[in-house]
Amino acid sequence: MRRLTKTVLWLTSAAAAACAPAPTYDLVVANGRVIDPESGLDAVRHVGISGDSIAAISERPLKGTTTIDATNQVVAPGFIDLHEHGQQEESYGLMVRDGVTSALELEVGTADVADWYKSRDPGQIVNYGVSVGHIQARMKVLHDPSTGLLPTGIGGSGSATEAQMAEMEAILRKGLAEGAVAVGFGSAYTPGATMPEIERMFRVAAEGGASAHIHMRNGVAGLDSTIASAASANAKLHIVHVNSSGDTNLVAFLDHIKAARDKGQDVTTEAYPYGAGMTEIRSAMFDDWKTWPDSRFGLHQLVSTGERLTRKSFEKARNSGGTNVTVIIHGRSEEQTRTAIVSPLTMIASDGFIVNGKGHPRTSGSYSKVLGKYVREEKALTLIDALRKMTVEPAKRLGARVPAMANKGRVRLGADADLTIFDPATVIDRSTYEDATIPAAGIPYVIIGGQVVVDKGQVTSARPGRAIRAPVK
Repeated sequence: MRRLTKTVLWLTSAAAAACAPAPTYDLVVANGRVIDPESGLDAVRHVGISGDSIAAISERPLKGTTTIDATNQVVAPGFIDLHEHGQQEESYGLMVRDGVTSALELEVGTADVADWYKSRDPGQIVNYGVSVGHIQARMKVLHDPSTGLLPTGIGGSGSATEAQMAEMEAILRKGLAEGAVAVGFGSAYTPGATMPEIERMFRVAAEGGASAHIHMRNGVAGLDSTIASAASANAKLHIVHVNSSGDTNLVAFLDHIKAARDKGQDVTTEAYPYGAGMTEIRSAMFDDWKTWPDSRFGLHQLVSTGERLTRKSFEKARNSGGTNVTVIIHGRSEEQTRTAIVSPLTMIASDGFIVNGKGHPRTSGSYSKVLGKYVREEKALTLIDALRKMTVEPAKRLGARVPAMANKGRVRLGADADLTIFDPATVIDRSTYEDATIPAAGIPYVIIGGQVVVDKGQVTSARPGRAIRAPVK
């Protein structure tokens, strides 16, 4: 009798469950090829979103208040850009159409972390975050005259006293306590900073459990000294834009990074898929410009006009007094770019920014170019490997210090509903060195925090982007 009663109860419960109405999700992404690089999932699925999280991943259709039909589209985790300087609406609007859902300023950073985040509350188009930066701290302590990202005087070239280095350390510690994602460095822009000074700041990063993101100097020798200093300080090291820093020595750069990793050191790196870089013309990188041969000036393109420079026009632009006068620097081969992008060591990061409609195409096209050129056209990368470089690997780089990153860069139950939906047959970059504001093609939908921020290729009025931040102490 007891067995019969239990059986009847079980059957009754099962029947009730079968008759229960299916849940209605706030948003459903239906019929898409869902790819999650962390788990290896690559199959047609229906994704249900409730609030700002993924609530269902189903082989069967789901009911949603709003539904996006993603037939023949890839549904991927939103792209995480670890190196993006355009932390304002103009740049956000272009990068989100390139599939970026989280944009982080981790190379230069800021000297005032609390104010940086406050100025962007309550929301932006994309998620945003910042490092506390050695460059900016140095500019503040040494009273550099620049009001921009990079030093133009003593903050770059000057030597710091013991007291000044202690003051820089205090700024870094304060920024970490205020929730900075990482610690940023640019030894290429601060030639006055000795490696012992850099190593002292690496130690502060290590104390805070933060990765050190550095634009390093002096080629392979500089890479080796940077890796050695990070090892001595027990700091987690991230070499920014290995293609730009490595240049003609790129293969050696990658080999040396791999050797450090093989020895157990925590070293990662990134690349952007273009043969030209961009920086401010008044930066310390160009302090030796008077020694250049005439032929070198023609590799530099003034962003404001698009003109290639001569010795005379370079001098005029450098002496113009404008803080944000930028130049695009041509010269790397396509083979070098491809080598960096396909390396299993690299993540994808743009290093981009747009100011008043002027900038570098990497701001609006880095991710779509990798997917269109190197995955579809050249088959130099598999799709899942490319997405790994754009999503879960950047999330893991920051995960130890920023717990929220555990829910980004993945398509799984409970993860943040940050999704990029693209057409693998048409996705491609379209911007140029002359016009960096042309948005990418083939990315019809982008979802951040469960809200549609790109709808049929157009940016919506939604501003769901929130701060990516380490715990504030």
